[in-house]
Amino acid sequence: MNEQEYHQLADEMLLAVEESIDEIDFDLDYEAAGGILTIIFPNQSKIIINKQAPLLQLWVATKFNGHHFELIDDQWIDNRTGAEFWQLISDAATKQANTPIQFKPVN
Repeated sequence: MNEQEYHQLADEMLLAVEESIDEIDFDLDYEAAGGILTIIFPNQSKIIINKQAPLLQLWVATKFNGHHFELIDDQWIDNRTGAEFWQLISDAATKQANTPIQFKPVN
């Protein structure tokens, strides 16, 4: 993957997360700017997703830890735990909100 392809795919993923937030029946807010998406919970905790173009990665910072995702076979996979992106942010959001939250791409 070259840098141009990376930017297109990473931007599509950030937009997909925004669209997913709009579909979730929970009071989540978000801010997006400059390749950074901040998901804000009612308790003021955050999940921050940002592009890391030099490494061709997406980084995710949760209240509990950080993750570095690489595109492998059309899925963003955490290079430390092997977790898939959508599952990891759903699990992290559920912990931070203390209620079940399911992120998924909107079709």
